[in-house]
Amino acid sequence: VENIIFTGNKVTKERIILRELMFSEGDTLSAEKFTKLLEQSRENLLNTSLFNFVTTNIDTSEANRSYVNVKFDFTERWYIWPWPIVEFADRNFNTWWQDNRDLSRMSYGVVLKWENFRGRKETLELTTRFGYIELYGFDYTVPYLNKKETLGLGIGASFGRTKEVPVINTNDELVYYKDDDDYVLKNINTYASLIYRGKIFNTHTMRLGYALNDFQDTLVEINPSFSVDNKSQLQYFSLSYKYKSDHRDYKPYPLKGYYFDMELAKKGFGLLDNGGLDVFYVLSTFRHYLQFNKRFYFASGINSKFSNDKDQPYFMQEAIGYGRDIVRGYEYYVVNGQNFGIFKSNLKFALMPTREYDVGFIKSDKFGKVHFAFYINAFFDLGFVENIYHDPQLNNQLENSLLIGYGLGLDFVTYYDLVFRFEYAFNKMSEQGFFLHFTAPI
Repeated sequence: VENIIFTGNKVTKERIILRELMFSEGDTLSAEKFTKLLEQSRENLLNTSLFNFVTTNIDTSEANRSYVNVKFDFTERWYIWPWPIVEFADRNFNTWWQDNRDLSRMSYGVVLKWENFRGRKETLELTTRFGYIELYGFDYTVPYLNKKETLGLGIGASFGRTKEVPVINTNDELVYYKDDDDYVLKNINTYASLIYRGKIFNTHTMRLGYALNDFQDTLVEINPSFSVDNKSQLQYFSLSYKYKSDHRDYKPYPLKGYYFDMELAKKGFGLLDNGGLDVFYVLSTFRHYLQFNKRFYFASGINSKFSNDKDQPYFMQEAIGYGRDIVRGYEYYVVNGQNFGIFKSNLKFALMPTREYDVGFIKSDKFGKVHFAFYINAFFDLGFVENIYHDPQLNNQLENSLLIGYGLGLDFVTYYDLVFRFEYAFNKMSEQGFFLHFTAPI
């Protein structure tokens, strides 16, 4: 490798790009290995989320044909986003749509997100959210502090409040309490994290946090388990360690590779007036992606959580039905507990493999050049939640039982990490329905 040349990186510093490459100038490699490392380097650069497109060109040196010059050409993204916030109070779009599409249960505001701040892959985020759930906060991440570019730092703080919160689960659904005249929940959260990325694919993160939750007394009266020791104010420190090994070809919608992470977290150290809060848990994820041929793919994944048997406040017992921890076919339900496991699987067919399209009337290369793809898939999911404090009077039948979901879907993937999933799913109660999601299934 005689020379490595970069073009198109108008904002991104060259050292940030070099950090993702699997080879350097002066390296001597076999042709087979060089081809493999070149493609891996291109995938690494795309997975930084700094570029919409990364293309490579190889020129043989005129003086010696065993020497090559490698050229990377980049189409950078737009990095400064004043994102409008339009969020549903419910856990996902499907539950909001089912519950009469109440616009009063929406939050709105602005997130000012500056990605690739100073061209160094730093991220600065300021949030101002009004409406159903108010939130004001900031986050700042510096991925590289030292010359070796192995140590990073993250800090953040937020203040939130709301007049309505889920207070208990009944019939496997959330029951909300609302006070039109006063805020029923206020919280303050701060954190600082130390990030170590010694190798390309592995990341270690230590995070120290502080949380202060101020509840209205009525919440504890309705559900004594909402807090700990019937306290209407709960404050605690938390400490966590997370290891992540990421070998996916394209993080927003992987087709090849694998991903593994494990997080150990402790909440409550007896240093504050926290009612004896003492929660320890382990979260882990493993996902595997296989390509059978040019059109067929298979993916599977396991998510799990195991925690100690100490008393946990209600809002720390979220299991299936929150965020990405969903068994498809159960989008309208929630299952709380201290331990859970989810298995997901997908067989995919590339109905329209990735294509590129130039939008003629948009002159900016950051938006005018688009890539997109369509995939049809069949899926099968399993899930189980253990609730050692199960209360039969609440009639939550999905706790401590096997959940089964399956169905068919159509996925649309495009630039700026956008994913739209249209799925028709069935569950073990012989229920069926159409659901919309905005992240990769696995």
